[in-house]
Amino acid sequence: MVEHWEAGKGHYPYQVAIDAYGSGGFRFAEMSHRGSVLCLPGGMYAWDVTEAAGVTLESLMRVLEASDIDVLLIGMGNDIVALDPEIRAAFRDKGIIVEAVSTGSAVRTYNVLMNERRAVAAALIAVEKAR
Repeated sequence: MVEHWEAGKGHYPYQVAIDAYGSGGFRFAEMSHRGSVLCLPGGMYAWDVTEAAGVTLESLMRVLEASDIDVLLIGMGNDIVALDPEIRAAFRDKGIIVEAVSTGSAVRTYNVLMNERRAVAAALIAVEKAR
């Protein structure tokens, strides 16, 4: 169903599980995407963040504005990096739990929560090697 990944816009209109990650991208919905992604109830979106320093309140605004999210998993790359307290506070004000972990951990937890039909979102920085 590659035709659903809008050319130039990086948007797939459904929230789906991540089938694989690594080699600088992700596989989902029988497609490959090179680069980072946001996984939201409104679909999957290309995300221009390439490193943990790019995880800002501004880069997460699409997630903050989404409705019906209880948990946000942030895949910070290969390592766990401290999250800006301003980000935690903004999501806490909306009643959203934020977990910043490695991308691999975020993908695995996201898939489990998706399968449980939980209100989960993920912001995943692409990595070269899956762990």
